[in-house]
Amino acid sequence: MTETTPAAVQVAAAAMTESPMWGTVLVTSRSFSSGAQDLVARLATAGLEVVRGPASHDLGALQAALATAVAWIAGTGPVTDDHLAQAPNLRVVARYGVGVDAVDLRAAAARGVTVTNTPGANSDAVADHSLGLMLAALRGTVPGDRGVRSGDWGVRRGRELGSLTVGVVGFGRIGQGVARRLTGFGTEVIAHDPYINETGAKALGVRPVSLEELAERCDAVSLHAPGGHCVVEAAFLDRARSGLVVVNTARADLVDEAAVAAALRAGRLGGYAADTLAAEATVGTSPLLAEDLAPMVVITPHIGAQTVEAVDRMGSAATADVIAVLSGTNPAHPVRPQEEQ
Repeated sequence: MTETTPAAVQVAAAAMTESPMWGTVLVTSRSFSSGAQDLVARLATAGLEVVRGPASHDLGALQAALATAVAWIAGTGPVTDDHLAQAPNLRVVARYGVGVDAVDLRAAAARGVTVTNTPGANSDAVADHSLGLMLAALRGTVPGDRGVRSGDWGVRRGRELGSLTVGVVGFGRIGQGVARRLTGFGTEVIAHDPYINETGAKALGVRPVSLEELAERCDAVSLHAPGGHCVVEAAFLDRARSGLVVVNTARADLVDEAAVAAALRAGRLGGYAADTLAAEATVGTSPLLAEDLAPMVVITPHIGAQTVEAVDRMGSAATADVIAVLSGTNPAHPVRPQEEQ
């Protein structure tokens, strides 16, 4: 990732204030400018006023703000052609995060709107959280806490990371970060990724394997693949070692939740820990939230990227790219439709 220095932002801001391109920036990320850096003030220095909108990107609620916005720092909600049609002055959509699957890139390009993202800004935060969830699942941290609070000091025996083989599915920035952390425990790490960098994997002491071999050899699996396909489904679970622990800090659709729940009840899985669920809007709809599975399941509410450092990196990168585009210079992290890449 290209680092955004305060000096670079000030230069871009100076160019901005010398131009007539003033206006409002729509911000729909809840955590923007909530870290140690005052990014709202940085935008104000560039002559830009921040207007907040809902993270859901509800079109009706955003209509008035879109009508005047020259830039949009967008959260995880959809950015569709219908949104863009309501924004005649919009010049840049700065996705606050790395994923752009919710952004209609072709519609943006057709309307002359630049799209950017913040690659690598939250990689360390998510890798840390992945390891934390893995340790919590392996050591029974959450059910242990619940037990003590109810007067039960019964011991639940766990396993040590250094004695295990851990599979990493998806070997991009976050997957590699998880692998680096695991090597400090003495863990054997194997990885599956159809586009894996074998040189990088070798440098980390990680052996690339097929998904089938990964399922058969691992004691724990950490998921970091892009969404759009299911990885942990019935066939994967049938191959898996008894007692496998699965960690998912990526996308909910990588996991067949019903199949995982059945495997937990059957004793074939040792635990499941995730930062996401398939049906998050409706409480209690996931089979993994069943009361009888509570001792084996840990779910966190999308906090993987929520560190002060990651929030600052994402916000600073998005801010710098907004100022760059509006001042007529090239942004550090442009994202183009697939056919243009």
